[in-house]
Amino acid sequence: MRLLFACLIAICFCACRSTTERLEGYSVHGIDVSHYQSDIDWPELSRQDLHFAFVKATEGESLADHRFNTNWKGAREAGLRRGAYHFFRPDVPGLKQALQFIRNVDLQLGDLPPVLDIEVDGKVSDIVTVNRIRSWLQIVEKHYQVRPIIYTNLKYYNRYIAGNFDDYQVWMARYHTVAPSVTHGQRWTFWQYGNRGRIKGIEGDVDLNVFNGNLRELDALGYGSSPAVSTR
Repeated sequence: MRLLFACLIAICFCACRSTTERLEGYSVHGIDVSHYQSDIDWPELSRQDLHFAFVKATEGESLADHRFNTNWKGAREAGLRRGAYHFFRPDVPGLKQALQFIRNVDLQLGDLPPVLDIEVDGKVSDIVTVNRIRSWLQIVEKHYQVRPIIYTNLKYYNRYIAGNFDDYQVWMARYHTVAPSVTHGQRWTFWQYGNRGRIKGIEGDVDLNVFNGNLRELDALGYGSSPAVSTR
């Protein structure tokens, strides 16, 4: 019995560690990166079937990803539609976090909207967390004149987003071959379906994503464009 249990654990562990295969059935594919991917060969990425890249810019009130500027420039030169994201810390006021993002990110025409990454708990109440999320979103939207996108997973979506931010587009993390379900009339715009993708030009694993629409709809999301709602 112990041997059987150990085998089952090993099988589950290997499945969780297995390489993420490219998801079929979607026409628009992308990645998201940070300093964890180290030195990225962006020209090599430009020769592959990728359409967008989200790049980590900032975190909390003082952290800036040390590879952001390189990745931000590299994504644009590679011809990928690029977007910048901020890793949200619930214990830090939204204003301070929004200013940190604004100080470090200069959007250009065609860039994807700013993203707020919500995936950790803090030592504050849910009400305070929601208010700080709202503060970041409103300040960033006012500054760039474009509505941000919310990145999260189903746990945090149900806890903080559903019923509070129903008029925002969401980028859902769900490591599965079945698309995530969201509520309150929302539809996911981006889906991060795996975190162990392998792509030429990146050493090691990278997150893989799809867009819920076509390239025309993706371009319509771009900074300076008229917003479009993508559907599937």
